[in-house]
Amino acid sequence: MHYYIAIVHKDEDSSFGISFPEVPGVFSAADDIAELIPKAAEALALYAEDEDLPAPRGLEEVRRDPEVAASLEAGAFLVAVPYIENDAKIVRINVSMESGMVKAIDTAASARKLTRSAFLAQAARREIER
Repeated sequence: MHYYIAIVHKDEDSSFGISFPEVPGVFSAADDIAELIPKAAEALALYAEDEDLPAPRGLEEVRRDPEVAASLEAGAFLVAVPYIENDAKIVRINVSMESGMVKAIDTAASARKLTRSAFLAQAARREIER
């Protein structure tokens, strides 16, 4: 998993806008700041379906970018957005948990017409990307 540093802009009476200095053209927006990271992670994933993502730069390197520095001076802020590579390689793992939790997972997975594995993978992705 990699993290891409993104810049968040917020003008009065507008949504939060988020963009990636190292991935021009990839952006997202959200009315609620809690939705910002998941939406930005989704934008990265959609871009990566068709294009290769560049290697992520570190926080300090991004901060030294003159355009980023100007945005920060104007009130923007930086966030780290997780990117989980979809390599389509399935890996079998062994997970232990309390039996009541397994029953609850199976019930929830069944209600969503998912396997236990698919349900757990979705839940993990949501938790990591928020």
